[in-house]
Amino acid sequence: MLAIRLPVKIEKRLARLAKRTGRTKTYYAREAILQHLDDLEDVYLAEKALADIRSGRSKTIPLEDVMRQYGLKTEVTGKSRATRRKAPRSR
Repeated sequence: MLAIRLPVKIEKRLARLAKRTGRTKTYYAREAILQHLDDLEDVYLAEKALADIRSGRSKTIPLEDVMRQYGLKTEVTGKSRATRRKAPRSR
């Protein structure tokens, strides 16, 4: 069970939508949460990770080290860097 307070304008919009479509306000609130929860998690978890990095509680790993660890090589072409997986050798 979840109870939320909404701004009056939003509550009125939600009620109007529910009335016009024959669905409940709960239905639309649930749909909104389900559709946007992944995005909210991504944003807030990324912000926390960035704060941890900036404060020194967490460290980063250079891209080149990760690429080397997974057997990928980097090629510098002009100003951009392209990454490619090593092609398997023909037998």
